[in-house]
Amino acid sequence: MLRRELSFIQATAINMIDMVGIGPFVTTALVAATMGSVHLAIMAWVVGLVFCFIDASVWSELGAKFPEAGGSYKFLREAYGHTTWGRYFSFLFIWQTVFTAPLVVASGALGFASYAQFFLAGVPQNGPTLESRLIAVCVIIILTVLLYRKISDVGRISVALWICVVFAMVLMIITGFVYGSPLDVVSDVISPSEGWYVSLADEHVWAALGVATIPTMYSYLGYYNVCHLGGEVTSPEKLIPRSMYVSIAGIGLLYLLMQIAVYASLPIDSIKRSKFVVSDMVSAALGHEVAVIATVLILVIAMASLFSVMLGYSRVPYAAAQDGLVFNVFGKLHPSQNFPHVALLVLAALALVFAATLTISDTIKSIVTMRVFTQFIAQAAGLVVLRRRIGWRAMPWRMWFYPIPVILTVLLWLWVFASAKPLQQQVGIIAPMVGSVVFVAVSYSRKTWPFKTKSM
Repeated sequence: MLRRELSFIQATAINMIDMVGIGPFVTTALVAATMGSVHLAIMAWVVGLVFCFIDASVWSELGAKFPEAGGSYKFLREAYGHTTWGRYFSFLFIWQTVFTAPLVVASGALGFASYAQFFLAGVPQNGPTLESRLIAVCVIIILTVLLYRKISDVGRISVALWICVVFAMVLMIITGFVYGSPLDVVSDVISPSEGWYVSLADEHVWAALGVATIPTMYSYLGYYNVCHLGGEVTSPEKLIPRSMYVSIAGIGLLYLLMQIAVYASLPIDSIKRSKFVVSDMVSAALGHEVAVIATVLILVIAMASLFSVMLGYSRVPYAAAQDGLVFNVFGKLHPSQNFPHVALLVLAALALVFAATLTISDTIKSIVTMRVFTQFIAQAAGLVVLRRRIGWRAMPWRMWFYPIPVILTVLLWLWVFASAKPLQQQVGIIAPMVGSVVFVAVSYSRKTWPFKTKSM
């Protein structure tokens, strides 16, 4: 059995270091290029933040009700029926996790390696080089070694990494505020030259906002990591919702302040073209030598995030193995350290393969769209099904203004999906279709639902 040893501080630290990875350092330029102006770019980050708060209400209610390892896997299985449709939806989640979890790890490792190119005279290379791939592989191996230990030790490491993350981001924000012109940025956001009415009346702005929300959501994702570790946190009914909302509020504030700091220090045209936005900001303010130190801090942040990502995702196949949906070997715990070591090693192995063969674009472009239907929308709808079946009084934590947050969650994820490129949308649709075929084949061979006979 997993042990409940993670405190509120430790769980919140794991969430926050998961959220702050290489994402905001590589997506700031992308959002700026998509939105075209300072006030609209910052609006995209605000929209992503509000989106997270709304979606977290679904995660909080389900996480408090089912505080077990696996997160969405358990939510879907219990919400739709443990022996019927719950098997189908939870299988689809496991199916997409087999691909998305190592892709997330690989994207972070490749992003780490890409940002490390700043040390090569600050000149980015065209595509991953042999050196960058070796760096990405080494990062995954180092993180696997750090995670190969009991959860109480992991919790302490997470707090230490969290302190490093917050410290690094605060230093970068202070740099931009001291050496830049933050008041000009705030003034532009409050009262842009073209006016908010003109901006929002343009239908192209809304289309661009949908596109820009994908990278901002990619940067925010991870606020729910505590749900994957639900079986290892103390007082989960209270801790899980609180840690998520505190994580979102804290990281949201840091992200917005960082955006103001960047735009206060660099012209937007430079931001659009930059491959190392924050490093370039520090370089412009304090010189290349200090920018080198800032880049090192950014790489520490990326490492910390990947540490949290691998920790959370390694618990998903473990939970599925407990229910017999995947190979039993994934359910094995380390004999002395009491953590799912087989699941961790398999996740690391797949991430190594992806990091050695794919590009950052290959890994990022389908991560969000593959989750929209099989995870985010499915569990939002599942919460409605669950409430109708067991009643709202059976939920230990309940969202405000139900069902409005659920409806908004579904609509917002559909909006994000509609804003993706056609190829990304096709992957998001084809993946669950193939998973459905596999589920039918597995169920038929094992004579489980929906092929289980009455005599059985």
